[in-house]
Amino acid sequence: MTTQQGPQRSGKAPAGPRTLAEELRGRADDDLAALLRSRPDLLNPVPGDLTQLAARLSSRASALRALERLDRFTLQVAEALAAAPDGATPAAVKSLLTGPAKVKPHPGATPLTPADRSAVAAALPRALATLRDRALLWGPDNGLRLVIAAREALAPTAANPGRTGLGPTFADATAGMSPARLQQLLASAGQPATPDPVTAVAALTALLTDRARCDALLATAPEPALRLLDRLVWGPPTGTVPDATRPVTAEDAQSPVEWLLARGLLLPSSPGSVVLPRELALHLRGGRTHRVVEPVQPEPAPAAAPRDPQVVDRAAAGQAHTAVRTVEELLDLWGLNPPPTLRAGGLGVRDLKRTAQALETTEQQTAFWLELAYTSGLLAPDGEADERWAPTPAYDGWLQQDTADRWTLLAESWLAATRVSALTGTPDAKGKTRAPLGPELDRTLAPSVRRATLALLAELPPGAAPTADELLPTLRWQRPLRGGPVTGQDPATGQPRDLRDELTAWTLAEAELLGVTGRGALAAPARALLTAEADPAEVLAPLLPRPLDHVILQPDLTAIAPGPLLTPLAQALALCADIESKGGATVYRFTPESVRRALDAGRTAADLRAFLEQHSRTPVPQPLAYLIDDVARRHGILRVGAASSYLRCDDPQLLGEVLADRRSADLRLRLLAPTVLAAQAAPDVLLAALRGMGYAPAAESAEGDVLITRPDSHRTPPRAAPVPVPDGPPTPDDTLLAAAIKAIRAGDRAATAVRREPTPDPRHLPRTPAAETLAALQTAVLLGERMWIGYLNAEGLASQRIIDPVKVEGGFVTAFDHHADELRTFALHRITGVAELEE
Repeated sequence: MTTQQGPQRSGKAPAGPRTLAEELRGRADDDLAALLRSRPDLLNPVPGDLTQLAARLSSRASALRALERLDRFTLQVAEALAAAPDGATPAAVKSLLTGPAKVKPHPGATPLTPADRSAVAAALPRALATLRDRALLWGPDNGLRLVIAAREALAPTAANPGRTGLGPTFADATAGMSPARLQQLLASAGQPATPDPVTAVAALTALLTDRARCDALLATAPEPALRLLDRLVWGPPTGTVPDATRPVTAEDAQSPVEWLLARGLLLPSSPGSVVLPRELALHLRGGRTHRVVEPVQPEPAPAAAPRDPQVVDRAAAGQAHTAVRTVEELLDLWGLNPPPTLRAGGLGVRDLKRTAQALETTEQQTAFWLELAYTSGLLAPDGEADERWAPTPAYDGWLQQDTADRWTLLAESWLAATRVSALTGTPDAKGKTRAPLGPELDRTLAPSVRRATLALLAELPPGAAPTADELLPTLRWQRPLRGGPVTGQDPATGQPRDLRDELTAWTLAEAELLGVTGRGALAAPARALLTAEADPAEVLAPLLPRPLDHVILQPDLTAIAPGPLLTPLAQALALCADIESKGGATVYRFTPESVRRALDAGRTAADLRAFLEQHSRTPVPQPLAYLIDDVARRHGILRVGAASSYLRCDDPQLLGEVLADRRSADLRLRLLAPTVLAAQAAPDVLLAALRGMGYAPAAESAEGDVLITRPDSHRTPPRAAPVPVPDGPPTPDDTLLAAAIKAIRAGDRAATAVRREPTPDPRHLPRTPAAETLAALQTAVLLGERMWIGYLNAEGLASQRIIDPVKVEGGFVTAFDHHADELRTFALHRITGVAELEE
């Protein structure tokens, strides 16, 4: 990117810029790029010139968004500038933050040591530079000016004292006050009369800003009046008083409030309230705008002893492996039995409880795994009429990856997701409970809080394990205005807790579940994930336990996996056995139902025995071989098909046994032939009922073939992962920034070019008759002159262009467009007019 400078004046040293647009013209392209990168909302759409950019910078919405991205000290500097008169100097700002060195501070303010004052002096240039770089501040150093929107947002008022707790200036508080009343205030304060209200306000303001004279006036105040002022000095600056607007004089004053009202030390802000003027509040505070000034970011100080980094990495790797296996187990479960989607979106309470029981976790943790699979694109609704949640085709590809790569996808998706699983079960604005996978779990603040929390962990020494409460002071300092809505109170301190406080605690808990942290400290793979200096999967892979390709079969119909199994082996084993316990060693139990499940999936008894013999370090126990042969012998003797449904069997005696069983009464079976029973129930209901009665039926197709039930039979159509809800416009890349700056510079040259016959307002497009426009362009082609034109494009958007006409024919003008920096063709009927430029 070039560093082309804006237009420069020659001669004497230039004075400060008169407008924000003029200051922007003096910035290099790299500085403009940094501004647009820090405030990307300015590019939607791209401003036509620097005047438009300055106007957009001064809009309230854009200024508020920029203020939210400031750290606490930079914000305090901006608040001090807003409380000071326009055109303050850095020395005046420093004085407002620390108070004059020779003035005794107010007892309610935090004392400042010489080191504190030095820290403020050292941090002030950086804060002012940040405000200037983001175009919240402009002007020379001896006349600093906040943009209007920022000043309006931060300037303290009676209704909104802001973070400083100050009130309006004396001039603002007396706006609309009668001239006679102002003269009464002067007389009661012992000041001479003035000829008009403007000078009266100026005289009273000068009294309050003159420390010696103001101290002399306060020395005559009764003690109750001084105590009343002390209650208002740090805010809020307002108090309730009956009939506050009554004109009280020094002679009529009977109470402390009236004594203050008579002398203008308190001013009416409404018929029933009074306000402390800003000048007097600053005098009482010892010249300070803030009770506590924080020039340096507080560093977390974990109370717990640091963990061994190697132990941290091993613990995190073990949990990362568990996270991958839990998501795999969850999606395998839902691949077989996909739960329905609620009408309003999300998952029902019963299905959540059922899934939690199957995973042997709490419902809150189950909601986290569900949201993690959803945000990773591995889980989605299938889009059918009776919509259900099911794995996506991406899940099958994910299963083929190494464990480290699978974990990396989960961790990256979690870090960027705006969905917050911890909100599951909480009431929404209407009092309804939020459902997992529901539409009301997105919070745009979540990704930035997660990343900021992990970044703080990364800055600490390896093995440090701070709590959320130990991290919050630093997070609040970094973005004081980005706390989100208040969610409740801290039970320990009684202080309000906002969404950022909750997200910080949830981030640490979820990071531990996912294996991003180990024993509360950041693990090495997560550091690689944050910095992108290395592949997280490559860092994690050596830490993971080596997957095994064998199990140990036991005579009690169990199999022990002494460690993590290869994914194909784990899936095949889970098909024919149920997981009985998890941990360092997983115990699988073989049951008639689990063996039948494998047979339903197309396995034969010989396949199962061969599979177990291949992967067992011990011979297949006789009880297990008998179980497999017994279930296989009975499997498929009964055949269920669709009539409503029917039951077919080559053994009439077995059909008679089923027909005589009282448990089959609800199926309303009827004998159609010696080997066929008809049922008034759907095939899946009939299958489930017969299996519950202890039989081993098999489903068959219309052609009489046995239907094989595959564990991956339920998949959604191809689905993309949900896009996080954007927290404002995305940060533009270098290519877009270069193109935008080029267009803005070209538009600004066209808007500020000196013309022979300037229009009354250079912001207006030139207007000339069509015949004059054609003649002027033809002449410009002959003489090689440069022209300034107004042009309306096909969308009706107006713009100003500087062109070098090359050819005029067929209703079109071919010219070199300095705005686009290329040869272009313009339709004559869309040119509003032309004007010549100064050479």
